[in-house]
Amino acid sequence: MDHRIQLVSIVGAAGLLLFVLEMVRRRRLLERYALLWLFSAIVLLGLAVWRDGLARLASAVGIAYPPNALFFVAFAFVLLLLLHFSAAVSRLADQTKVLAQRLALLEERLEEAETREDGATIGAAPRAAAAAQRLDDDVIEPVGAPRARRR
Repeated sequence: MDHRIQLVSIVGAAGLLLFVLEMVRRRRLLERYALLWLFSAIVLLGLAVWRDGLARLASAVGIAYPPNALFFVAFAFVLLLLLHFSAAVSRLADQTKVLAQRLALLEERLEEAETREDGATIGAAPRAAAAAQRLDDDVIEPVGAPRARRR
């Protein structure tokens, strides 16, 4: 393997390792995800530094040029990370759906309780006005949108 290619591979893998460590330090990346990234960066760094290991891996897989084996390993790690994150996103989507359903049930129970409470104390016309006022108050705003001033 050419020395320049090895140097670029070492610098790239070391840069990835330092970047992951910095993201963990700043709490931008959770530890459970950082372990996957750290493992992949360490393997890439090890293969970039250890020429014989990379050459053996390349010949075992049938790759003629050893630096291409480094790209093959990096691609394999990216595929594993994508699979892991797809599973995590699927789990979170299911949890979000369940939470939305539970929230809807709780809102319905609250509305029924308020309706029973209002029915016992006020008449039919004022009850309709109170329900309309609650609907105005319960307008859902998009996340991050500035809050409108109340009248």
